[in-house]
Amino acid sequence: MQFTKMNGAGNSFIILDGIRGALDTARLPELARALCDVDFGVGADGLMAVLPADDADFTMRFYNSDGSLGEMCGNGARCICRYGYETGLSGKRPRVRTTAGLVTGERMTAEQYRVRLPDATVMQPDRVLTVDGRDIACAYVELGSPGLPHLAVELPGLADAADDDLRALARALRYHPALPKGANVNFYTLTGKDAVLLRTYERGVEDFTCACGTGTGAVVSVLTLAGRVSGTAVRVKMRGGVLTMDVTARDGTARDLFLTGPARLVARGEVFPEELLKNEI
Repeated sequence: MQFTKMNGAGNSFIILDGIRGALDTARLPELARALCDVDFGVGADGLMAVLPADDADFTMRFYNSDGSLGEMCGNGARCICRYGYETGLSGKRPRVRTTAGLVTGERMTAEQYRVRLPDATVMQPDRVLTVDGRDIACAYVELGSPGLPHLAVELPGLADAADDDLRALARALRYHPALPKGANVNFYTLTGKDAVLLRTYERGVEDFTCACGTGTGAVVSVLTLAGRVSGTAVRVKMRGGVLTMDVTARDGTARDLFLTGPARLVARGEVFPEELLKNEI
């Protein structure tokens, strides 16, 4: 089985192509767990399967590293757009069907891609969640339908905070009983005009990752609606690099979410599913 590994701002993905080759979709959850394992597999944050689509160039089916199906992934979408262009599945403006809706992309340079994320379908800017008797002010956002859930939590001093200092709070918020879907937890702080520092604890990975594209979209949407950033070329810095976000605030919610950043090729090769899946417990 042929695979491609890519990364977008440090978010790493394994791509399996079910259009140009045979792919047993029923086995994708277990393949995601096995391939994404850093010890026994290739190692990645998620797996993306390229499948046929009736209303787009192709479908991106996204699985988290724990094998759970994700609605979509912003950094993954940029990578899959580059993959589609370079394999001839699409032109320079790919149309990609995801579980959360249609995503359109644009090739800016060989390594820079721009994708339009699904609009915010739920926007609750003034949520308060209680964790161990402490009230945490946050915003709750869902992108697309079915919605990809995010919490945006402002945290002064984020630059100096260690992951170990934040992990317990992140997990408590991620699994908070008031959130039926759970949520990705985005800690952020403003660092200047249209400049944001962001750290995301992701569902399905169950830890902090180097970057989160939809988290970037959710946080910049909240800040744009609040008038704290312009919504134009907002720079969001994460451990994996800098992403640029454009958002339009309209009718009390966020529309026209455009995410720009790198989509880099890491490796191509062959995996052996029957050997790989022997490590599944």
